[in-house]
Amino acid sequence: MEEARKSFHKELNDIQQELVRISAGVVESIPKCTTVLLEQDLSAAEAMIMADDEVDARTIELEDRCIQILALQAPVAGELRQVIAALKICAEIERSADLVVNICKAARRIYGHDFDPKLRGLVLKMSDQARHLFSEATSSYHAADASRAAAIDDMDAFLDDLQRQFIQAIFESHAAGRIDLQVAIQLAVVARFYERIGDHAVNMGEKVRFQVTGWLPEQSGAARHRERSLQDPTPVGMVRPSVENPPSDT
Repeated sequence: MEEARKSFHKELNDIQQELVRISAGVVESIPKCTTVLLEQDLSAAEAMIMADDEVDARTIELEDRCIQILALQAPVAGELRQVIAALKICAEIERSADLVVNICKAARRIYGHDFDPKLRGLVLKMSDQARHLFSEATSSYHAADASRAAAIDDMDAFLDDLQRQFIQAIFESHAAGRIDLQVAIQLAVVARFYERIGDHAVNMGEKVRFQVTGWLPEQSGAARHRERSLQDPTPVGMVRPSVENPPSDT
């Protein structure tokens, strides 16, 4: 029995280490796809798009290992949270890698079109912040640091603000005739891709907090709902009957 438990814990640790390695690869790929976008490097874009198949294969393998643990080991308490967190973080990493690929594909669609220094500068800032967020999410998972993970949500607000600045700059550049409509649309979509990478980093942080403490983001909303219900028991979506027009008995 003791040997089986050692094997179980080793498998959990191996899964965590592999997740950290894959996530670190995504961190490194974010500035690379930005270079592809700004330098219009088609060969590098193709290489990054093709490399995504490996990420897909590795995350699928990890998900299968997590499912096998759930089916064969029946973990409980903290160990169960660790497996569930790994399963969910797998999905966040895989989707973030897809967003990196999407940026490379967008770079191919706007190949041959240049854009002004202000837009280029904001792209670099969004890329740096997205990389920073994903790096923090990866590190907090590796260290099982709930406090560090909780800070990621606040950090994401800066990336959201950069996206808004970028969209405004796109409007200004298009209005001035510096970029055409199709390029403007593609750049707006690219901004959304960076912003979504930040969102996935926030989600990873939430899974780390769940793994370490059992906290769930929905608990905050549920607590607010209970507090409102105590103040006003009328169910959400129902209209409180008016005193002047009481409901009819017929």
